[in-house]
Amino acid sequence: MKNYHSNDIPHIKNVQLKVSSLKQSLDFYTKVLGLSILNQSTTEASLGNAKGECLIDLIELKDAGPRPQRFAGLYHVALLVPNRSALAKLVQHFIDHKIPVQGASDHGISEAIYLADPDGNGIEIASDTPDDTWPWINGKLDILGKNGPMDIDAVLASKNKDEVFEKMEAETIVGHLHLHTSELEKSKQFYTEILGMDVVIDLPNSALFMSYAGYHHHIALNLWNGRNVPQTPVNAPGLALARLQVPSLEFLREIEDKLIKHQYSYTKKDQALFVLDPSGNPFKLES
Repeated sequence: MKNYHSNDIPHIKNVQLKVSSLKQSLDFYTKVLGLSILNQSTTEASLGNAKGECLIDLIELKDAGPRPQRFAGLYHVALLVPNRSALAKLVQHFIDHKIPVQGASDHGISEAIYLADPDGNGIEIASDTPDDTWPWINGKLDILGKNGPMDIDAVLASKNKDEVFEKMEAETIVGHLHLHTSELEKSKQFYTEILGMDVVIDLPNSALFMSYAGYHHHIALNLWNGRNVPQTPVNAPGLALARLQVPSLEFLREIEDKLIKHQYSYTKKDQALFVLDPSGNPFKLES
């Protein structure tokens, strides 16, 4: 299995999420998901895997307002566990503690559980299937007809009987980021022509899945909240920032050249580039 999240391949390293209550969110992310607190202040906290790698930063809003029903912004951030056995321990943990989930799916390319934090920020916990089984046809993934419900019994059977979930696995990383968008065409141009991703799944007038180096997706966009929806208000829970790590300063300069060529607005600080995608989703690009 290729490492599609190595330093040689651009990938989402971590995300910052806005929440209404830091205490309530910490209970969820530590007790339900098993993430470790790496740093904490009165209004912010960094959470990571057992190796101390930061995956999610939480930022408490001072005066949190409601998130609209239809918006552009976070659909979910996917935490990718290293194998099926690690996913099985989480599944058993959710069953044992009667933790409500929104779904459990087998996508062929991955098996995933979906749930939400106390503010409705979407979380996916996924385990990839072997990449030599992914159904590529003419440079695109053919997952239509491959999606179905997770075989819970088969997943649980991959776990050793004595294994008990305690902490999120040390090798857990951010697998991908899935966003609600207000439109697809300008967004497709931004992610492919400027950031250099490839479209690997295209569901016309519905969703795009894009990646680097032949992964199933590092970024996904969907229109499921409707066209021309507004960006999530700044005082509402949701995505505050996604960090895209690229392999080198040279790669970063190439992106900057493309931003300039396309007359796309951005800011620069300490070599990092800060940019909003066409729907207003915020990214920090750094090597």
